[in-house]
Parts: sequence; structure tokens; C-alpha cells
Amino acid sequence: MTNSSDHPLRADAITAQKVLVLDFGSQYAQLIARRVREQHVYCEIVRHDLPIERIRELAPAGLILSGGPASVYADSAPRCDPAIFQSGIPVLGICYGMQLACNALGGEVGSATSREYGRAMLDVIADDPLFAQVPAHSEVWMSHGDQVTEVSADFVTLAKTTTCPLAAVKHTSLPVYGMQFHPEVTHSAHGGTMLSNFLRHACGCTGSWRLDDFAAAAIEKIRQQVGSGRVICGLSGGVDSAVVAALLSRAIGDQLSCILVDNGLLRKNEAATVIEEFTNHFRTDLHVVKGEDRFLEMLAGVTEPQEKRRRIGQAFVDCFTEEASRIQGVRFLAQGTLYPDVIESGASADGPAATIKLHHNVGGLPEKLDFQLIEPLRDLFKDEVRQLGLQLGLPERIVWRHPFPGPGLAVRCLGEVTKPRLETIREADAIVLEEIDKAGLSRKVSQAFAVLLPVQSVGVMGDCRTYDDALAVRAVETEDFMTADWSHLPYEVLASISSRVINEVRGINRVVYDISSKPPATIEWE
Repeated sequence: MTNSSDHPLRADAITAQKVLVLDFGSQYAQLIARRVREQHVYCEIVRHDLPIERIRELAPAGLILSGGPASVYADSAPRCDPAIFQSGIPVLGICYGMQLACNALGGEVGSATSREYGRAMLDVIADDPLFAQVPAHSEVWMSHGDQVTEVSADFVTLAKTTTCPLAAVKHTSLPVYGMQFHPEVTHSAHGGTMLSNFLRHACGCTGSWRLDDFAAAAIEKIRQQVGSGRVICGLSGGVDSAVVAALLSRAIGDQLSCILVDNGLLRKNEAATVIEEFTNHFRTDLHVVKGEDRFLEMLAGVTEPQEKRRRIGQAFVDCFTEEASRIQGVRFLAQGTLYPDVIESGASADGPAATIKLHHNVGGLPEKLDFQLIEPLRDLFKDEVRQLGLQLGLPERIVWRHPFPGPGLAVRCLGEVTKPRLETIREADAIVLEEIDKAGLSRKVSQAFAVLLPVQSVGVMGDCRTYDDALAVRAVETEDFMTADWSHLPYEVLASISSRVINEVRGINRVVYDISSKPPATIEWE
């Protein structure tokens, strides 16, 4: 498969004003980019060592240097091209980024006398557009062991905290700013205002990034790229593939064929919902592959999580390839790759250098399919994809569906995967989601699901002794899914879930609640 361009659906008019985030390994780099886009300014994450020549080619309105775990004074510390500070391009350094900027322009960085991790009170001590509409005293989020201990005479101090006298600074003659705290996190009460001030006052951005403009440009680009050709798109029941299919349906109509592999590992009624939406509403040429028996056969006797994933992936490729070969004239394959997938897979030439993981969308289907790849959501974050889905007319039940792993219920059915165990976890999972939705918490909770454990315990139902399975309930809240906190669900909701599961789902006599955060735990159990 080939990709027609690095950025197949970018419209220059929409992204004429863009900001680049130079990534120094911060867990918040993606969050910075999302916060910038919330200000209607297009933003991309790029490698920290991008040379000034390449940066000039990208023509950004501004640069943001992210935080990072290193110490500026360490020999192995990641650094940027120092020429960016003299380039005239506005620069905002955040945490490590501030330390790097100040150090490059004559300042000193050292280990903080009193390290700050968590909330701190920021005192604004200078009148500057960077802090326009920001109270003189406000709460910010600190996360640093090092800090700038001294700046050159070319810097002025804008804000401080009790233990950080140089909490925010700016250069007197260069458009270089620094913040020791993290304005991008929600714990910084007025962080959004500070970022908006940098974008508008320092960078001159007017806020032209709009998803409805993106949709119109994407539809036109798809039409130009596809021409009279046929496109296939795999539907999984998740929001990403559904939005891709809806966008393609709007762009090329009956030139789109969708393939849904019903592998028997989907959530309750998921296949039926997808079939209804993409036959009745979008009237797509939908091909449904009944693959449950094949998948169960491949999974028989397998308990090791990675082997489950490998076999499921192979079975999916086989089913998809066989069905695709029956569709005449296919030249293009559409996938629901998102911007975080591109970043984390190292699939962008200018993106972060380290490959965190190989995402299933970016890894893709085998080369032998020989299709041109269309990835219309490649530049979008998850929340932007949801907004786009609503604009395209997808129902909320699809757009706001909680994320679901590619291997499906197989990795939520710990131990051997069998049809009876899948039916058990499917029914229990549906109850978990129903009760959370009934309590009005579906949007607050980022992801919720049930996990069937290969653990039996003694119970009593009526006058009979039972020895049945235990079920774990998992619910998390997160903004980027790279870190997550367990959801503090009300006791009444947990009680309803437990009561319904034990009474309505045969084979379960005990329900437990997972109160682990990520890290150290992952969101999924396998």
C-alpha cells in the first residue's frame, strides 16, 4: 500500500497559520497541541532537533518548546537548533523548554532548592500581554526538579511562585517567552488564556482553524484523489472508522464499499448498529463478513495476550482480504488513522523521533493488497474526530461510543476465549455501560468496560452454594489516553452494576472495581 502524500488532506488555506510544538519527550506534548487547536489555531508536533531550515520551510507563526524529563545541563540532554531563538519566530518555552531557551540565551539552570510537583500559586508581577485577562494571583500546575536560577540582563521576569522566582519570563528584544509551569493542563486555572495570549499577541494568529472548513477541504481532496475509482473502508464499530466512512460517503457516494468483519468479539448489538447506520442512513455498499467461527477456531486454547492479538490480527487480515478481492475496481483503502497514531508510530518525517508503538492503523494491512492509502483523519485528535462525526450526521450513540480495542472482547475475556465466555462478558459489559449512561456519566467517563476474570470464588445464591467467575469493572477518566485516572463512580452506580450483573448474568457471583491509574497500570487488562 502507498500513501499519496505525507499530509493527504491538508488544505493550505486552512493551515496557513500554524504553530509547531517541538517535542522534548513531555507526556503533555499532545495536550499542548490540542490546547492550541482549541484556540482555532492549527498545530503540529515535530521533532525537537528539526533544523531551522526545515522550520522555515514549514513557515510556522510560532514555536512551542515542550517540557521533558531531561536536565538541560546533562550531556545527553535533547536540544533544539539554537538558531530558532534568533529567527524572529515567536517562541514559548514550557518547563524544560523554558530552561532550554533561557540557557541558550545566557541564563543558568540548576536543580531547584525546593522541587515543585503539583499545584502552586502564581503571582503576576509585570504588566505584559502574555498575562492579559489573567488574575494577579492564580493556580498553576508545576512539575519540575530543575528551574532557571539566573537569566541574562536581556530577560524580564513576568511571574513568580513562592519557590520559583522566575516562573515566567520574556526576552526584551527577541520574541522569546518562558513558563516554568504547564499552562496546557486543566489544573492551571487560566492556562488557556495564557496560551491564547501567546498565539494572538505574540504570533499574530487570528484563529482560522475550523473543523467545518476541514471537512469541506477533505471532501474536495478525496474527490480529486479518487476520481472515478472505488474505495474500500473497514468498519469496526468504533468512532474512527465510522467517521472515515461517513466522510467518504459524503465525498464519493456509491464509489465507497465498506467491509464489516463480524468476528464474534464485538460489544452487544454493535454489528447491528453499524449495519443499520451504513445501510439505511448513509446507504453504503456494505459487505458483512460472518467470521465468528473462524476467529473462535483460531483462539481455541490460547490464553497468552499477545498470541491472542496476533491470531486475531491474522484472522482479520484473511477475512478482509478475501472480501476485498470480491469487490471489483478497488484502487484505494481508507483507514481511521488519527494524529496520535501518526505521532506514536513515528510515521511522520517531521514528527517525534522515538517510536512509542506501532499502531494497528499505521501498521496496516499487507502490502500485497496494493491499494493507495487514504487517511482523511490523519491530522485530527480524537475529540476533533467526534466533532466531525456529529457535523457529518452520525448519531451520538456512535460518535460518543467508548473506545474499544482492536482485538475486541478477546482481551477482556482473560484466559481462554470461548463462545459461552464471550456471551457472559458481552452481557455484563452491556450492563456496565447501561448503568453508567443511566447515571448521566457516559461523557464524564472516558472509557468503561467489564473484564471477565479466570478466577472462581465461592458464593451463595438462594440456598445454593456457587463457585462462579469474578468480574472486574474498569472506568477511567483521561484527556489523551496516555495517562488516566480511575473514575470515582458513585457507590449507588457501582451497587446497581453489581446487583444487575450477579442477578442477570449467569456464571458470575462476584464483582470487583479496578482502582488503578495509568501508569502504573494500563487501561486494558491485556
